[in-house]
Amino acid sequence: MTTDTCIGTHLNATVNGEETEQSGADAEGASFVEYGIDDRPSLSKSTVLGLQHYLTMVGANVAVPLILAEAMGMPDPVTARFVGTFFVVSGIATLVQTTFGNRYPIVQGAPFSMLAPAIAIVTTVTVAGPEPAWQVRLQALQGAIIVAGAVEVAIGYFGVVGKLRQYLSPVAIAPTIALIGLALFNVGQITSATNDWWLLGLTLLLIVAFSQFLDRHHWAFRLFPVILGLAIAWVVAAALSVGGVYPSGAPGYVDLGTVAEAPPLLPIYPLQWGMPTFQLSFAIGMFAGVVASIVESFGDYHAVARLVGSGAPSERRINHGIGTEGLMNVFSGLMGTGGSTSYSENIGAIGLTGVASRFVVQIGAVAMLIVGYVGYAGQLVVTIPDPVVGGLFVVMFAQIVAVGLSNLAHVDMNSSRNVFVVGFALFVGLAIPEYVAAVGDMATFRTGLAGVPVLGAVLGTQVVANTAYVIGSTGMAVGGLAAVILDNALPGTDEERGLARWERRAESPTAFQPIWRNWFGGDADPSDADR
Repeated sequence: MTTDTCIGTHLNATVNGEETEQSGADAEGASFVEYGIDDRPSLSKSTVLGLQHYLTMVGANVAVPLILAEAMGMPDPVTARFVGTFFVVSGIATLVQTTFGNRYPIVQGAPFSMLAPAIAIVTTVTVAGPEPAWQVRLQALQGAIIVAGAVEVAIGYFGVVGKLRQYLSPVAIAPTIALIGLALFNVGQITSATNDWWLLGLTLLLIVAFSQFLDRHHWAFRLFPVILGLAIAWVVAAALSVGGVYPSGAPGYVDLGTVAEAPPLLPIYPLQWGMPTFQLSFAIGMFAGVVASIVESFGDYHAVARLVGSGAPSERRINHGIGTEGLMNVFSGLMGTGGSTSYSENIGAIGLTGVASRFVVQIGAVAMLIVGYVGYAGQLVVTIPDPVVGGLFVVMFAQIVAVGLSNLAHVDMNSSRNVFVVGFALFVGLAIPEYVAAVGDMATFRTGLAGVPVLGAVLGTQVVANTAYVIGSTGMAVGGLAAVILDNALPGTDEERGLARWERRAESPTAFQPIWRNWFGGDADPSDADR
């Protein structure tokens, strides 16, 4: 029996209230699961559920390329193709990860963790020659992502991340996952001073009503709360826009005219922007962003395992997941985007809907490919107003925070050392990124470090300063590092830290097998479980 068959069997048993100790899974985490990892709903139902997964990541997957396009000075016609490329890469990366990687139902998309070094690169690259400035900047960004992604491939497939698993207890994992959601509370779609709070509130009210109050009355409310809430809120915004209630430029305005003006097909292919250029300092700075994305993905893997009720991910599954993300970062560099990583928003969708089917996520990945290449479809998605996306984010990010904190169920929270570690990690994970943002851009931060007595000569170097800036800007990286260091430095038993209970519920080292072993047969080899 393969790993995923085991997980699917466990999930069905859990849903029916027949959880057994032999499954090694967490019954508490999977009690709400409607479709397990290996379940395959009907094609029509999977299509709608997959579209729902796609819609949960639209806001971020559009925001990242738009931010980069503005920083590079990219013209509007090229920007549309640039955004489409992000969706194509997301679709392919998701299909590869769910088929050949860790095979968790996790969507891959544009990472915010790599956005800071990306902006630093495109704003500092020297522009010379006949090519447009935006193209020269993008080629430098491509080169940095390709090199950093290649290093991530080595880190993953040589088992570096998996080896660190023994030092990561639920005490460290809980605040790390929680900070993924907490760190995003101030995104523009939620906290903008010009936001349309009536529209945001309507979206939030609809999703909460469908998922928490009406879910018992009809299966559609239970399975499709996100897509129903978004669709109704979008129709209301579109009607108010057509009726003139929302003028052009208003936060809730839906510009349907842009859909008709969009090109039918977008030409998207590798090296479409020209040959990447390579510079060591840029690659090192981008690798700092990759490290932050690895920390995020590590937390995402544990969050999914917790949600679906399977054991904590094995060393082999973690290694394959990170290695595959590295490969997809190399691919994204060749295609000309800003990288690829696991998307926490979709983990929140699993917690909200109970749909953890890998097949559903793969259907969503196909939707991303279609939207990427078909100009009309992509432009229609872009018309979703920010307040509607903000209402979705409130629910999704809150769900992620709760999933992270639920890991503390394994931990003795009567222990003062555990209370201190969790509280300290959460606080510094929120405070330090705010400080780094207040300092200013990367160059200002580097200048400040260079002025530190005695150590300024080392801290002010581009490599050290850029790495510190990127990690310090990422709440989950700061909080995660603080939690790991304190959790391993302070005295505490395995039972107290939750490691003993976690180990009893973890999947076995041979549970996860590479896809080619399932295809070509062969028994699991315990000796290579860490590969």
